[in-house]
Amino acid sequence: MSLSAYRCPNGHVTYPGHELCPDCGEEQTDEIDLSDETGTVVTWTESTATPPGVRQPNSLAIVEFEVEGESVRAIGQLTEDTEVEIGDEVRPVYAEELRDPDAGIREKASQEWDGYRFETV
Repeated sequence: MSLSAYRCPNGHVTYPGHELCPDCGEEQTDEIDLSDETGTVVTWTESTATPPGVRQPNSLAIVEFEVEGESVRAIGQLTEDTEVEIGDEVRPVYAEELRDPDAGIREKASQEWDGYRFETV
């Protein structure tokens, strides 16, 4: 699994991906792997009222990546030992479970439980 942004033929980069570019309506054709990139924390928060199966407290950040002259932002959890400030550099870290699959109301097989968290560089 990768942390992927997408680009249309006009150079617009988005995350998450869409069938059509939200800026120009062209089909998004290029996948850009962000999982080996570093980004900058734009803002962050700590949630204490989380959905079932999500850790409490749950620290989240909006992270901006620079991709060939274009910037794209992603939101994600911070690793448990990460303390951040606006402007800090972070990198994506793969996590097998972003939430407890036994705590949800949906069938386990219908959901993906893995993904990426961010930790400071």
